[in-house]
Amino acid sequence: MTADDRSVAAATLAERSEFIHRTYQHLALAIAAFIGIEALLLSIPGIESFIAPMISSRIGWLVVLGAFMGVSYVADRWASTTTSRSTQYMGLGLYIVAEAVVFLPLLYYAAYIVGGDVLIKATVTTGVVFGGLTATVLLSKRDFSFLGGILRVAGFGALGLIAVSLIFGFSLGSIFAGAMAVFAAGTIVYSTSNVLHRYRPDQHVAASLSLFASVALLFWYILSLFLGSRR
Repeated sequence: MTADDRSVAAATLAERSEFIHRTYQHLALAIAAFIGIEALLLSIPGIESFIAPMISSRIGWLVVLGAFMGVSYVADRWASTTTSRSTQYMGLGLYIVAEAVVFLPLLYYAAYIVGGDVLIKATVTTGVVFGGLTATVLLSKRDFSFLGGILRVAGFGALGLIAVSLIFGFSLGSIFAGAMAVFAAGTIVYSTSNVLHRYRPDQHVAASLSLFASVALLFWYILSLFLGSRR
């Protein structure tokens, strides 16, 4: 993503403030919607019969992740469109639902198998890390767009490792989860920097989707680390 004379960096102070406000307002609504959908899904009687096929085979979970990547691509394209605000919201909504489905097995395991306060700990930790990173970027006002290339290379490498682990049936372990949590933190820094410097003032839906994706990724691996410590 490159800056131009239409980006928020070139907008007036009032426009930048309004854009940031709308972006984080939509992020909060996206998180609330995700929690609501997840709670609804987990409360459905017999939901474990839906979850079981997702994780009963390594190839099955690989298919689920592949479908999620495809849906994510479509959702991001819709959220980034400049021609229709309703299409932007459809993209954000589609992504939230897709994340809720992918998270089902992990949250079911955390809530009903492990139990305890593991979900609370993971949620609080994610919130603290996200808040700290966001404050650092917003206050420093630095442009971290240089992270884009690094994150893309690291992301493709991580996807390759995940695919290989599913195909050959080995666990990537807590070291990988920790590395991915650091990777997710990097995507938060990158996305927050783009909110300040790269998006156009009318792209608050796309910006909120990018931030939501980063927060969800961070939560996934922080929760995975807490669950790993319980085993």
